[in-house]
Amino acid sequence: MADSITAGLARLSAFTKAARGQDAEDVGEEIDNLTVAGGGHSSRPTEITSHQLTISHALKSFLADNHIVSKRDAALEMEGLSPALVALLSKPHIQVPPELTDRSHPLTEYFISSSHNTYLLGHQLRGQSSAAAYESALMTGARCVEIDAWDHDENEDEPKVTHGYTLVSNIPFRAVCEAIRDVVDKEAAAAVDQQGYRAAPIILSLENHCGAHGQMRLVEIMNEVWGDRLLSKAVREKGHREQEVKDEQIHLDELGSKIVLIVEYFFPTAEDKDGDDSNSSSEDEDDEEKQARAAYKARKKAVKNGKIIPELAALGVYAQSVKPRDNSWYESELIDAPHHHLINVSESGLQALMPANSEKIARHNAKYLMRVYPKGTRISSKNLAQVPFWAVGAQICAMNWQTFGGSMQLNEAMFSETEGYVLKPAALRAGGSGQLNNGRRRKLRLHIAGASNVPVPEGRDAEDIKPYVTCSLVHPDDVNGKHQKRKTKYYRQHKLEFLHRGENPPPTDPIWDDILEWEYDDNELVFLRIFIKDDISFEENPIYALTAVRLLYVVPGWSFIRLLDLKGHETRCSLFVKFDFETI
Repeated sequence: MADSITAGLARLSAFTKAARGQDAEDVGEEIDNLTVAGGGHSSRPTEITSHQLTISHALKSFLADNHIVSKRDAALEMEGLSPALVALLSKPHIQVPPELTDRSHPLTEYFISSSHNTYLLGHQLRGQSSAAAYESALMTGARCVEIDAWDHDENEDEPKVTHGYTLVSNIPFRAVCEAIRDVVDKEAAAAVDQQGYRAAPIILSLENHCGAHGQMRLVEIMNEVWGDRLLSKAVREKGHREQEVKDEQIHLDELGSKIVLIVEYFFPTAEDKDGDDSNSSSEDEDDEEKQARAAYKARKKAVKNGKIIPELAALGVYAQSVKPRDNSWYESELIDAPHHHLINVSESGLQALMPANSEKIARHNAKYLMRVYPKGTRISSKNLAQVPFWAVGAQICAMNWQTFGGSMQLNEAMFSETEGYVLKPAALRAGGSGQLNNGRRRKLRLHIAGASNVPVPEGRDAEDIKPYVTCSLVHPDDVNGKHQKRKTKYYRQHKLEFLHRGENPPPTDPIWDDILEWEYDDNELVFLRIFIKDDISFEENPIYALTAVRLLYVVPGWSFIRLLDLKGHETRCSLFVKFDFETI
């Protein structure tokens, strides 16, 4: 008896983190070379998408009973799919308006799919560095990647890439440049003139920690490896208005598929401040994380940022990164600003200014670039909640690409079916009000019919699962991270079939026939996260499959949605749903 009570209490410990406020739906697993999602590319055909999705017999019956297709087209007597069912499976559940991927606007008017510490695999303080991580991030949709460049003690002519002051391994800067070059060439070869498949510029956030000689080597290596792929001078001819007006913005289409550098700029009297929140800590950190942080801070005390040599500074043609010293950048004009300044700020630094200054920040970001990076306590590659930052027009929300957690799922939803650049809402562009909400209330009604091929993890008996669907409406106003959540009842197969009439599918092909509803202030940056979870007593309910959608892209009506797993892999699980919207 005592043993069973102890075991029960141990299972209840799963609620500990939730009690501390951690969102169980923010979990994700480390990506690998089969990951297709994160930056918008999961909608592209892959080897897995060549396998036809199936529709369970129970869902076929649902389609016929609800007159979505005729009984004949439901093909109830055959195992395969009729042409009508194939067409329904092929119908997209989202459609990105073409004007959102039009490239004729200034670069500052786009959201950009972005990666933080791109070279890292796994943990931020003791993970491995890999040039292959750049290929993975870029091929899944990242358009802005980060390089931390350092002098190499053993070879001063070959700078290295690593996360400084940590136990992270290092790789040659040259190898990273070669990996990026190879992606540029692959994209150029595969590009077609179709939305979502065109080659697009790669923006490189270069964090320099090299001395003068090392910086010159960075310039020489980039020129040597990238050649004319590197944007090394203004694209407009001398005498153009761009040359006369200090911050006349370059348009996205003028950048082609070049590699565009963000180079740091230090104010003449700048102090060396710790801008990455590394001195802060979190109560969610375990002992190992606290020890790693302490070691990080001990190493960091020894090194300070140096100056940027002119040859490297010149490569920051359209973006010079600054850490603001005061509020002038959003109150009036940035004092002592370089040309084409980019505000580089941590998530906690930006959060401290919101919502009191949100409209001013949005107006600044209509004309200038902003990069928001994760606070220093996110050492296990958890992510910032980027939707409120998108809502103030932050173009570059740098994500820890190492795990496919909640924020990466939203990143996938934002950039799905695009080339990593999405036009901001008019309110956040030049001349806009800075106010996203349009004054209308909106109702979303989601009819969830059922699913086919729910994936069941190893060690869990498929007959024992009790799947249900839970959804979170993610709204820019949810700055506290609390979202409107709704869920269906769980599905359980009737064991005594002779007592049950009609369809009685296995738990892996559940039918819910349930309707979930939300009301919200309408704007263009509202998302819905959808999960299939398993109802398990006394334990945290695990996620088996998921997706996220930007409501602006949703095609109303019935459609099948192919779901992903926690690594960002495609599964063979599909969810049949109907989206209905109503203005209240």
